[in-house]
Formats: sequence, structure tokens, C-alpha cells
Amino acid sequence: MLRLMTATTDTRDDGCTLSTDPALVDLDLVHHWLSTDAFWALGRSREKVALAARNSVNFTVCDADGVQIAYARVVTDHATFAWLCDVYVSPGHRGAGLGTWLAASVRDHLAPYGLKRVLLSTRDAHEVYARAGFAPHPDPGSLMILEP
Repeated sequence: MLRLMTATTDTRDDGCTLSTDPALVDLDLVHHWLSTDAFWALGRSREKVALAARNSVNFTVCDADGVQIAYARVVTDHATFAWLCDVYVSPGHRGAGLGTWLAASVRDHLAPYGLKRVLLSTRDAHEVYARAGFAPHPDPGSLMILEP
């Protein structure tokens, strides 16, 4: 039986650190980012952000001074499936490769589980995810959605 992994950490040459330690997530900041600037989560309540984070694997990126500058979370059963979502890089840090680093770190973190699928949805960052190995779904016509 594969045991769930403990928190992982990685540091880039520029001093940015990525961690899956949930204690490093600044939920107030993540809530602000998502509810005010992320088109897919505008207006999301603080309570929903906290609940989603609590039930996900969280990826936090901090700059060399320890200030959180990016976030992502993964919803997974750790057996067959994962969904990468709520990927956000603060505006002042975009263009430095943090999104691709985040996506690649998610890929690497999930690799030992041997998942059949890792999905995500993006409207405007296809190239970011492609650099981490993601590709368009081969049969988008097979996907369905249940919306309230």
C-alpha cells in the first residue's frame, strides 16, 4: 500500500520555495486572490476557500523573503484521479516561470501514485501547462459537467 506523502519542499536558484506544507498557506491572501482576481472564483467566500484547501493537497510558493507569491491545489483520491485547480501567481511575479514550476511540481508530486488521469481547466494558460507536460484532452467531447 502506498502511503500518503509528507510535505515536500523545493527551492529555485532565485530563492523561491515551493512547499506542500498546509501550514504555509496564507488563506486570507489566497481568498483575496481568488475572490477578487481569478475569473473562475470571483466572489468565492473565505469559508469555501478554507474548506477547499482543507480537503486538497496545497502547493504554496514563497519568495526568498518568505512571502507567499503563488498557490495551487490538487483534489485527488491518491489512487486514480487528480484535478489541478486554483492555480494563481500574484501579478507582480508573473512571467518568471512560477506557473510552469508549480504545474511541474504537481506532476512530480503525483507521479508516485500512478494516477490514470490528472486534469485541469484553463482558459488562457495552455502554454504554461504544456511546458509541464499537460496536453489538450484527446476527446473533449467525452467530458461532461454538472452545474448547479
